Amino acid sequence: MLSKLDNASDPRIRQLRQKYVSPSEVEDAIRRTIHAQLDNAPLRQINTSTGRLCNRDAQIKVFMESTEYKELFHSLVMHSPLQRKPIKEAVAKYFSWVMLSHRWERKEPLLHDIQDKNIYDLDPVGTVVKLQKFCKVARDAGHRWAWSDTCCIDQNNNIEVQQSVNSMFIWYHHSALTIVYLSDVPPSSQSGALANSTWNTRGWTVQEFLAPKIVLFYQADWTPYLDDRSRNHKQSAAIMRELERSTGINARALVDFRPGTRDAREKLRWASTRVTTLQEDIAYSLFGIFGVHLPVIYGEKRQNALGRLLQEIIAHSCDIAALDWVGQSSDFNSCLPADISSYRAPSCTLPFLSEDRMQMSVSTLRNNIVAVESASRLYTLLENLSIPRFAHGRLQLPCIAFPLTEVRRSAGEDGDKCFTYEVKAHGLQDLQVTTEDRLVQFSPARRTRQSFLLVRPWNRYDLGLINFADKTQSVQDWPEPESPGYNEPTTRELRLIVRLGQPFGGLLLAQQWGGEYKRIASDNKIIAQVKDMTSVDDVMDVRMLEIL
Repeated sequence: MLSKLDNASDPRIRQLRQKYVSPSEVEDAIRRTIHAQLDNAPLRQINTSTGRLCNRDAQIKVFMESTEYKELFHSLVMHSPLQRKPIKEAVAKYFSWVMLSHRWERKEPLLHDIQDKNIYDLDPVGTVVKLQKFCKVARDAGHRWAWSDTCCIDQNNNIEVQQSVNSMFIWYHHSALTIVYLSDVPPSSQSGALANSTWNTRGWTVQEFLAPKIVLFYQADWTPYLDDRSRNHKQSAAIMRELERSTGINARALVDFRPGTRDAREKLRWASTRVTTLQEDIAYSLFGIFGVHLPVIYGEKRQNALGRLLQEIIAHSCDIAALDWVGQSSDFNSCLPADISSYRAPSCTLPFLSEDRMQMSVSTLRNNIVAVESASRLYTLLENLSIPRFAHGRLQLPCIAFPLTEVRRSAGEDGDKCFTYEVKAHGLQDLQVTTEDRLVQFSPARRTRQSFLLVRPWNRYDLGLINFADKTQSVQDWPEPESPGYNEPTTRELRLIVRLGQPFGGLLLAQQWGGEYKRIASDNKIIAQVKDMTSVDDVMDVRMLEIL
C-alpha cells in the first residue's frame, strides 16, 4: 500500500504518505531493540506458556509470530515519525525473564532432560516438580520467560559455561524478578527460618540475591516466606533485617548492591563462610560481585582459582586490603590465603586516632625542626612510590620495611602445630608472632644469613590526598585554605608522620635465594608500632619488594 502512495501522481496522496512509517524501518528498529534487550539476557530460557526451551533465535521467532508483534508493528507504521518508546516498552515487557535461585538437590533436570520437550508434560517427580512450579509461578506473575541454572546451561560446552559464569551477575541484575526457593523452609515458618536455610550457606547464592532489583522468597510449598505477598521482598524490613544479621552484609548493599573492586576486603568476608560443591566455584561465584571477567578453568583447584581472582582485584584496584588475613598461605602467592575462610575475621581493627589527638600530635611535631624536615623527606619518598603490581603470581609490593634483629621461640612453646616467637625489629616495639612455620632463631650474638623483614604495606590513602577515582568524594568535600583544617603541605606531611606512628598490621617476610621474599603466614594478626614517632624517618626503609 505504501509503495502505491509513494508513486501516486496526485501530490495530495503523496503527502498522505508522510503520515506513515516504512515497514522496513519499523522492523529494523524492533529487531535492534530486541537484540539490545537480549544482550543482557541468558543464552536460552524456558517459555513459561509453552514449557519449551528456546535459544535467542527461537525467542525472536516466537515474538515475530505473536499477536503482540503484529499489534506493535501496525501501530508504529500508522504514525510518523517512528516512536521509539513504545518499541522499548513492548520489547521489555515481552522478553522480561525470571531467574531461579535455589540449592541444587540430587538429580536436578539437566539440559538434555528438557530439550525438545514440554516441561509441563514431564513426570512430576523429584526436582522436576520444582522446575514446573517455578515456571508456573513466573507465568502467573506475568512473565513469559524463565531461567534455571540446572537445565538452561549446556554443562558440556566449555565456551558456554565460560560465558555463563562471567555473565550470570548481569542476568540476575537485569531480570524482572528473581525467585528464591527455600526447599528446606516448611510452610508457615517463623522469622529465622531463612537465616537457617541451607540456601543461605552456599557460595553462588550471594550474587543471586545481591544482583537483582526484585526478589521474592518462597517456602517449600511455594507460598511466600513469612506470608509476605508484596511485590518485592527487598522492601521488607523484617526479611532484610534477617538477611543482614545472618550474612553480615549491610542493609544498603542487600537492597542496592553495586559490583566492583571497591571495599574488596569486606566483600571477601561476606563469602568467607560460604561453601560450594566444586572447590573452584568459591572464586568463580565472586566474578560478578567484583565486576571482573576471568577464564573459567574447572580442574585448576581452589588455591589457583582464588589466587587468580585476588590477583585481578589487587592489580585492578591497587587495594592491598586483600592482604589482610590470617591462616595458611596460598601456593599461588604467599601473600594470599589458601582458603577464603581466612577472611572470616573482620578487617584488622586498630586503635582509633581522634582528630583532637591528631592535631595535638601535629602541633608537638611542628616545634621540632628535625621532625619537620624528616616528615617532608618521607612524604616525598612515599608520594613517589609506585603502586602495587600483581601479575603471573608475583606481587610487586610497595612497603616500609623493618629488618628483624632477633627471633626467639617463647619459653614452653613446643606445640606440634603452632609456634610462638618473640620478635625484635629495628625501630619497632617488641612483638609476638604465632605461626605454623618453624622460624630460624637468631640474635645479635648469633646472626643468620637469611634476611627477615617486618613490613608495613604502603597505602596511598595515608598521604591524605583526594582520590579522584573515588566517586564518594567531591570537590565540595575539600577544606577551604582559610579553614582551620586546611591541609597545607607541612600539616599534611606531619599528619602522615603521626599516622605512621600508630599501630599497624604488618607482614612477616623471609628472603629467598633469588632475592625475592615469601610471606610467613600467622594464625594471629601481627600488630606492630614504631618506638619513636619523632625519629620515624630514620628507621623506615621505603622500598618495592617482589613477593612470591
